[in-house]
Amino acid sequence: MNPYLLQSIPEKLAALAVEGTHKPGSLTQASGAWIHAAGAFVLEKGEYPLNPHDQWVWLAVERGRIVLLWNDHELELTAGSTCFLPGGSATASISTDKQTRCLWIALEGPLSPMVVRKMGALLHMPLKQGALPSQIYLAEQIVQVIVRHTGTADATYQLQHLMYGMIASHWGQPVAMDAMLSHEIAKVVDTLRANQYRDNYSLADMAAISRMPMETFRKRFVAEVGMPPLSYVLHCKMERAKELLRDQNWSVRQAGAAVGMQDPYHFSKQFKHIVGISPSAFMKQASVPSATIRGVTAKTKKK
Repeated sequence: MNPYLLQSIPEKLAALAVEGTHKPGSLTQASGAWIHAAGAFVLEKGEYPLNPHDQWVWLAVERGRIVLLWNDHELELTAGSTCFLPGGSATASISTDKQTRCLWIALEGPLSPMVVRKMGALLHMPLKQGALPSQIYLAEQIVQVIVRHTGTADATYQLQHLMYGMIASHWGQPVAMDAMLSHEIAKVVDTLRANQYRDNYSLADMAAISRMPMETFRKRFVAEVGMPPLSYVLHCKMERAKELLRDQNWSVRQAGAAVGMQDPYHFSKQFKHIVGISPSAFMKQASVPSATIRGVTAKTKKK
């Protein structure tokens, strides 16, 4: 089978690359969005051209570092960083200066653009994003299931469940690294979501909600969610801000204030650190003419 994402894989690395395709069942197709293919690969120092593809592809760096060249757009992704590669023709390649492992998942279906937007991405160009540890874990599970059942519909419901888990995790819903969050940690996560990340909860505040000593709470949170509580809160704040900037046309000042950052400079600095571009640049990219997006979407629907 020809590689889906990379044009070619060096022979010495071929044994470390796995991928497969998914044949969705009728109910999965009726849902409007599903996983078309998924895989993982390891790269050593060099540059690797990418194949054109019709689906949106979620690409994550599990370890190492890559530089993605997408037409004239250059994006550096380090461990724990992700982006969506739009479908369509593009001059694209990945380069790395050290051994790197990446995961990827291709989405298909008429509602896949909605999934891409729900996961905070732009539809027409790659945008650097941080991945929660639970998302990386779920992506690993997706790759394993796809490889085991490639070309069949045997795991169609399991894959759909895992995909929804990734979306839910991205939006701060209680998804743990193994199965479900404990009651204590889920109560904190639910409180943050209900507040829409407006208030700046301290570690002590969150520990009080969980009714655990602060250090016990911190360790439990890291064990179950995969990252420190304050880092998790910052991630969720930036995703909320992206939604307000892109979908509700709020100003930078308004979006910052809505997530508890009254100082626009501080908000912009944190946004750029997490998202990779400034809020104003994000708004500019998000306002790409709708005809451009419809052109990409149409290709996915035809597929």
